[in-house]
Formats: sequence, structure tokens, C-alpha cells
Amino acid sequence: MTNRIVVFLAFIAVFLGSCARNPVTGKKEVMLMSEGQELALGKESDPAIVAQFGLYENPTLQAFINEKGKQMGAISHRPNLNYEFKILDSPVVNAFAVPGGYVYFTRGIMGHFNNEAEFAGVLGHEIGHIAAKHSAKQYTKQMITQVLFIGGLIVSEKFRNFADVAQQGLGLLFLKFSRDNETESDKLGVNYSTKIGYDAKEMAGFFRTLQKLSDGAGSIPTFLSTHPDPGDRFNKVNQLATEEQKNLDPATLKINRNNYLRMIDGIVYGEDPRQGYVENNVFYHPELKFQFSVPAAWQTVNSPSQVQMAPQDGKAMMVMSLAEGTDLATARNKVIQDNQLTVLESTNTTVNGLQAIAMMSDIIQQAQPGQQQAEPLRVLTYLIQYNNLIYKFHGLSTKADFNNYFSSFQSSMRSFKTLTDQAKIDKKPTLIKVVENKGNAPLQQILTQYNMPAARHKELAIINGMELNTVVESGTLVKVFGGQY
Repeated sequence: MTNRIVVFLAFIAVFLGSCARNPVTGKKEVMLMSEGQELALGKESDPAIVAQFGLYENPTLQAFINEKGKQMGAISHRPNLNYEFKILDSPVVNAFAVPGGYVYFTRGIMGHFNNEAEFAGVLGHEIGHIAAKHSAKQYTKQMITQVLFIGGLIVSEKFRNFADVAQQGLGLLFLKFSRDNETESDKLGVNYSTKIGYDAKEMAGFFRTLQKLSDGAGSIPTFLSTHPDPGDRFNKVNQLATEEQKNLDPATLKINRNNYLRMIDGIVYGEDPRQGYVENNVFYHPELKFQFSVPAAWQTVNSPSQVQMAPQDGKAMMVMSLAEGTDLATARNKVIQDNQLTVLESTNTTVNGLQAIAMMSDIIQQAQPGQQQAEPLRVLTYLIQYNNLIYKFHGLSTKADFNNYFSSFQSSMRSFKTLTDQAKIDKKPTLIKVVENKGNAPLQQILTQYNMPAARHKELAIINGMELNTVVESGTLVKVFGGQY
């Protein structure tokens, strides 16, 4: 037997060994990730995802998503998985699933649902991605989009291998599904939510809310950026729901608007200033009592583990987080080691009276097999000692672009100082407050009665899933803002 035949037969054996039956379609398909590997990947990614975003502590909501999630997982095409459901403390409107049965909702998306049925539809959609092994297939094929999504920012993929850039679960959180995957998950969302007794037509309505968010903000909500619209989604999901319900009595299908709205009464809306916030190009952290400037027009995403900033062109980014070590020298050595930095300059300095180290370095990224050598990065690092902690700033771009951003990096890092303004320290979060409408009236009139700023009426209409001229019947629950807004 020739070597060529041996190699060919070996290839066939590997190929056949990697074929698995899709639980949803029943067809055999190439799958380079076993179920055991899926479970291991999900289990490994979950702690990092939670560390990146933090959990939103709301026992009532958590109990609700656990109950509905377990109920839906049991009737899914993969009932054997031990599904886990979590609410992340993020204002971003998103839900996602990772292999192995982990499903995440942000408090941002929970605040935008207007009934249990909308939630159930999206829950079914995400379980559908797991059941049909979409995430596993995308991960297997390494179909990561050409831009790198980091916590909601879009920056150059050249920064992907920089150790201090938070990438926990990166290939899982921000895999962009195909339209075929989305269509299949929409079908499963309709099927699963109907099976546990909900009106799946409400799922279609939520996609309309997402579209309004896109139109109103001028940018695509994270859910839509990672779950692309297969086209005319509202009508297609409505048609799927009608077909699913044809042998059912629609009156038996649940919507449960009031029950859901009462559960989210008091949920934090938007950024939680207690965890840090940006106002007039300054980042303030009331609890840790520091502030620093953010370059004008840069996007900012704050999470429990770090603050990430990037310009619109995505050619640079800054990251601020806590460094490891109890002194500056130890922290410096750890940063160099973790990021494999080639240090060009290192200086002991002060920043607004605080002891600091400033350092400029290069980093040569290793090319992946079959890829061209990655373009080298240049990094400006500041380590600043404050209140027994060491704050770490990195500003990075390619060597070719570095000089264009150096002054922005340095200006921001050197602006770090103690926060003393009591008004900034005392800033409270905006909450969603659920009120009962008294008397038939257009939504806009109701918002005016509750002293909602006119500039936020359109935003509140979207949150309520209504138009401003929608006549709201007496006794209907409506979302307004509470707290500081």
C-alpha cells in the first residue's frame, strides 16, 4: 500500500470520526468538538465571563430565569445538558449562549423585555443555538469576525493576543452567527417557547424593539451585531408562531405582562455610576474615589475587571485595570512577564502627587499557523500607586500608528487623580420604575405627567415597546425612570 493511500485512508478515518448527528436536524455533519469538549469549554469560560461583566444580584429575577430555563432545557433537543442561566451586570442589550449549556442575559436586555413571552422567545432562541450546536460549529471553524469585539468596543483584531486586554470567552461571546443559524434558532425559539406555554408572537415584537434601538441610537445593539437579522424577521417570526399555534387555543398561551414588569421594577438602567461612569469626557469611580480623562469621541466600556476605551477608527485602545503586586517594582515585572514586553524606556515618575512608573514597550505577536506574521504593537504603560492599590494603564496601537495616539494615551494616564467632588461621588443610578396608568391617555402624555424629560420620551417609548402616540388604557403598567436621571 503506498504512502499516499495510507495518508488518504487516515484522513477519511479522522473525517468520519469527526462526524456527529445534529440533535435538531438529525443529519450527520462535521464536528471537531465533542460534547465533552463543549462541556469543558463552557465550564472553563463561565468564571471568566462572570469576572468580566459581574453578576446582577436580583434573587426574584434569577429564580425566574432558572425556572423557565430549566423547563425549556428539558423540552429542548438536548435535554441531557445541565443548563445554567445568569444575569450579567451590564447595560448592553444582549443575550448569548456558549457551548455546554451556559446562557447569559444582561440586565440591559432584561429591562427592555415587556412581558414573560418576549423573554421566553429569546431564551428559546439562545437554547436553540446550543441545541443545534451553532456556537460549537462556529468555534470549530474559527469563524471569528474580522473585527474584534471587546466588551462592546470594536477595535483592531491586531490587539487580540495582548494579555491585558480582557478576552474571556472572546471566541464564544462574539461569534457572529450566520443567517441560516439565526433562522434555525428563531424557529427553535418559537417552538420551545410555545411548548412551555407562551405566545411566541411576542418574540417577533421584541425584534421590532431591537430594530427601534438600532434606528434611534444610530448604532446596532450588541444582540443584532452578533445575531444578524435574516431579513424581515418580525413577519417571519410571526408566521412561524402562527404555524406553531394552528392546533392550539391562543387563549391558553401566556404573555404575563404585569407579572414580568413587577419583577423588573427597580432594575438598574444604563450605566451604574457606583461602578464608575463617564461624564463630559471624564471617568469617575465614586467607590474607589479616582478620576481620569477620556479622549474626546472615544467609546468607553466599563466592566468590573477593567475600563476599555477606543477611538471610532478602532486603530488604538486604552485599558485601565488593577495590577498585581503590592509595590510598583513587582507590578512592573508582572506586566512585562505577562505581556512579553520588550521594554524600550522605563521611568520612575509621579502623577498628580502619586508614585508611578511610566514605560514604553514593543510586543511581537506570534503568528498563528498559516497566518502572516502579526504587525508589532507599541505600548505605553503607566503604573500608579493609590490607596494601597496599583492602577495599570495600557495604551496600545501598531508601531506605525503609535505616534498618532501617544499624546491621547499620555494625557489620559497623567490625568489620574483623587476624586473629591462630592456631587460626583454621590451620583445615583437610573432605575426603571413601573407605574400604573390612571385613565386612558397617549404614552407621551403619561410620561409628561410623571415629569420625564422630553428629550428621553422616545427612549422610554422604545423601552415600553410602544409609540409615543399609543393610547394606553387605564390600569396598564408603564415603565418610567426613577432614581437619578
